[in-house]
Amino acid sequence: MSPAADRQRFARIALSFVAEPGDLMLGALLRACSPAEAFAAICDGRPPELADAAAYGRIGGLGRSIERWAARLGAVPTKSRLAAWENAGIRVVCPGDPEWPTQLEVLGDTQPVVMWLCGSADLRFACLRSVSMVGARAATAYGTHVAMEMAAALAERGWTVVSGGAFGIDACAHRGALSANGVTVAVLAGGLSYGYPQGNHELFAAIRGQGVLVSEWPPDRRPTRPGFLVRNRVIAALSCGTVVVEAGLRSGALSTARHARDLCRPLMAVPGPVTSQMSEGCHEIIREWSALCVTTAQDVIEHVSPAGEGLGARRRGPAYPRDRLDPVSTAVLEAVPARTGAGPAAIAVAAGVDLNTAIGSLGALAAAGFVERCARGWRIRKKA
Repeated sequence: MSPAADRQRFARIALSFVAEPGDLMLGALLRACSPAEAFAAICDGRPPELADAAAYGRIGGLGRSIERWAARLGAVPTKSRLAAWENAGIRVVCPGDPEWPTQLEVLGDTQPVVMWLCGSADLRFACLRSVSMVGARAATAYGTHVAMEMAAALAERGWTVVSGGAFGIDACAHRGALSANGVTVAVLAGGLSYGYPQGNHELFAAIRGQGVLVSEWPPDRRPTRPGFLVRNRVIAALSCGTVVVEAGLRSGALSTARHARDLCRPLMAVPGPVTSQMSEGCHEIIREWSALCVTTAQDVIEHVSPAGEGLGARRRGPAYPRDRLDPVSTAVLEAVPARTGAGPAAIAVAAGVDLNTAIGSLGALAAAGFVERCARGWRIRKKA
């Protein structure tokens, strides 16, 4: 890497320490100048010299933001600190790197400055065919079952499952993908060294071995309550579509759903019992946001795949031998008594056909095992 490229890379890393993820002001500044110029301006405590004078007008309040960012310059790590994180298996990817997911560009000025990763999977490749699965932390048995089954089925078909690593539906989605030896991506709301929630440390270890942990926050940063909502835009942007498995009306999962809707990505929801408060959010976005109702992994694939891919035969109920009968034979069979029996003439009248047709149909039905002779004529054959 050239010295100039290395300088720009370090500037991006430093900016991730002084500014909060999703900072619109920083995003607007990076449209007007390079990361190195932006970081130098923060160190100098004054706005940078912009070639486009009109850019100042588009970045209102830049001076106050620079003061706010400059107060955090002490948090910028040394090269040795960065090397220690790298030795611990944490790597940094920046826009333009081979592993950077280009679909994040849809976020505009709120696009992450850098992404901190830990795991064996390639983030960009993993997210080319990916589905976000989110939902309530206080999930019901119904929700956990659906999440695990759907995630496993998606993974078996080669789709990456993206979620937030939280308790409840998120954890079940990750575990379902792992159980099928699939790839899963956990987008955390805090630093990778901190690993929140710490109760999922075993799950995170499994994800590192089979997928990848992702965070916008520096590795040692603790999560904050607003950070979870900021993180949700990345979950929605990384994937081809978002599925809300189970969510109440105030669930944070609806934040991810809102981002998916605003980004024009397919938004799907799993219906639940109408008596369950934990499914009220799913029903709300189906009714009010036109979210697509899905019940299986195949439903999801049909909505997130390119045109024509994933479209299979329409699902039907189980087939029965009666389904293969022609209309006349069906009418004759319906006219045959189940117990007492009836003659061909009575059956013909009841079926609305002539006698010869009734006799021929009765013979065919008997050969197929539907009817049998009895003392009073014909009756439905008893099942063995």
